[in-house]
Amino acid sequence: MKETPQKISEKQTQTADTFGYKWAKLDTFESEASLNRAREWLFERYCGGKPEIREQWFADGPKTILDAGCGAAMSAMLLFDGYLADNHFIGVDISDAVFVAKERFEKEGLPGEFHKSDLLNAPVPDNSVDIIFSEGVLHHTDSVRNAIISLSTKLKSGGKFMFYVYAKKSPMREYSDDYIREQLVPMNNDEAWDALKPLTKLGIALGKLDITIDVPEDIELLGIKKGPQNLQRLLYWHFCKMYYDPNLTMEEMNHINFDWFRPLNCIRSTPEEIQAYCREAGLHIDTMDVQEAGITILATRE
Repeated sequence: MKETPQKISEKQTQTADTFGYKWAKLDTFESEASLNRAREWLFERYCGGKPEIREQWFADGPKTILDAGCGAAMSAMLLFDGYLADNHFIGVDISDAVFVAKERFEKEGLPGEFHKSDLLNAPVPDNSVDIIFSEGVLHHTDSVRNAIISLSTKLKSGGKFMFYVYAKKSPMREYSDDYIREQLVPMNNDEAWDALKPLTKLGIALGKLDITIDVPEDIELLGIKKGPQNLQRLLYWHFCKMYYDPNLTMEEMNHINFDWFRPLNCIRSTPEEIQAYCREAGLHIDTMDVQEAGITILATRE
């Protein structure tokens, strides 16, 4: 394990502290239901729901994989399961979560190199990496644009950059997101975790109602489309994030809400912005999956 001395912003320091705390709570993301949920969504976005597509990424020999913002390496272990043993994995994270990732790799008997470092100063040579994977991380830096451009220099020509970033939401949802995030600022992580529990419980109560309402016509002012919509999802997407999944425990759902509201660095982007950043970085976008939650890119360095 290597640690790189770094000078980072106050927002980035707080964000790093948030994820060091979150990923240490193993019982809030390691259940079979939680991992299955994450695995299915990864395959949906990066593989079009066809896990066998991964064979193409590793078809011509061993690869060097840079997990840029690895956290506890949950996403990498799910998406690259079966391929990690025979390829060179480098996990980099600004937070203490990188120590959790290292322990999880060792527990599974997997090889890996780990660095605690700011992504923009990752101790990885330019033009040395075949695959960069950055699942839900770039929006937690000070600049999504700068992160994409900086990390792209690590890729070999023809290398793949795979990443997911948050999408901009409806106006009322954007407001409540920032409002709640600001309310949590004076709290420590334990206090913020507990403060979000009533919100999580409300999401559960709404989800259990399982009510569908019919929106009579588009509400352009709020970004709401007409048609039948589940009440919990309508409120979730357009007014306030209150995650609900009947297969998860309350603590697992609170983990997801904490992941969203706690970090101060939480940039939301439009598809057009991400396309522009990729062009500037010399990346050709192979696939772009745009959902209400976020934007998933699989790109090739030119």
